[in-house]
Amino acid sequence: MTIEAHFSKFIAMSPIALLRIAFRALLRNRVRTFLSVLGIVIGVAAVITMVAIGEGSKQSIKEQIGNLGANVVMIFPNNRTVGGVRMEGASVQLLTVSDAQALKKNAMYLSAVSPIVSARGQVVAAGANWPTSITGVWPEYLRIRNYELEDGIMFEGEENMSKVCVLGKTVAENLFPGTSPIGQTIRYRNIPFKVIGTLKGKGIAGVGQDQDDIILAPFSAVQRRVLATTNVQSMNAAAINEQSAALAVEEIREILSELRKLPPDNEAFRIQTQQEILDTLSSTANLLTTIFAAVAIISLVVGGIGIMNIMYVSVTERTREIGLRMAIGAKGLDILMQFLFEAILICLTGGFLGIMLGYCSSYLVKYFAGWPVSITVSSIFVSFGFCFFIGVFFGWYPARKAARLDPIEALRYE
Repeated sequence: MTIEAHFSKFIAMSPIALLRIAFRALLRNRVRTFLSVLGIVIGVAAVITMVAIGEGSKQSIKEQIGNLGANVVMIFPNNRTVGGVRMEGASVQLLTVSDAQALKKNAMYLSAVSPIVSARGQVVAAGANWPTSITGVWPEYLRIRNYELEDGIMFEGEENMSKVCVLGKTVAENLFPGTSPIGQTIRYRNIPFKVIGTLKGKGIAGVGQDQDDIILAPFSAVQRRVLATTNVQSMNAAAINEQSAALAVEEIREILSELRKLPPDNEAFRIQTQQEILDTLSSTANLLTTIFAAVAIISLVVGGIGIMNIMYVSVTERTREIGLRMAIGAKGLDILMQFLFEAILICLTGGFLGIMLGYCSSYLVKYFAGWPVSITVSSIFVSFGFCFFIGVFFGWYPARKAARLDPIEALRYE
């Protein structure tokens, strides 16, 4: 086929013909095309990997918060500060066992309540020791926090003064490696506690806390025998379902305020749900994901600038070819579309390869670093769409320059 016949077909510019011409033009300079595509590949892979890490972190936080108990409501005395001085004594409303009993009896939106006292220190048993916390609770605490017994039994009764305990998996493995702790005795501050049960493992919580590094004992025993106090440090309650958590918070505030003859809008107590914690942690994860994605998108923009540079060079090198095509009938729009298709083809090819590399790199991060990852369909579509946008945006100016060349001057170009 003569060059005139080839260019006469160019006048009828179908998308398939444009792609064929663009593909052939890019193959003339394979190394340059490869380097242009590589910049897009790295950018797209970085976007997908960063978003996958961020989404994986959010899902992991949700799962771990759910393990803590999806309907949990936490109640704390609000130890306020005025002028940098912590208010104590009569100015602070402390929690009491009577509060827990009132909530258990009168709250319609709560299914379980438990007061909590806790102390941290060294626990000794059978020649081994382990730093952990011993927590005094009512038996309902297991249901509130989604703990399950693995072996043995749970202590009973709200006024139980027995020196018995239930061990979390981490404590049991460190104090009694390879043996059953049931029936064994541990000592906390020289106070003996008999082990009557062990808990199933729950793993690490969303805030980095080992949920299995715990010893549960009867509330009254820890409060009076270990801490020698009548105070309650905090309370945990379970709403009847997730939808009732907000109503449970208002109900708790009303009951506690009525007990103390306080106005309903008082701030004597801090009442927090798991959803509030989840929202806080998720917002932090969203911010980090946005930052990661923004940094990765910058690399895509840099790749787009590289494509613009390459397209300008290509226009300069093919000035005489452009003039010849115009001389035999090609319009400015045909020339513009040809170069624009070349830029888009580079970006879409890089986008497709970048998606595959992003998949691989995400799972490599999960395998070697142990980080949770979650590749979302939206991140793939956004990355691919951004590639198309970059191809159009950065390819437009070189293509317009080519379309505006004067055929006579182009033919004279050496």
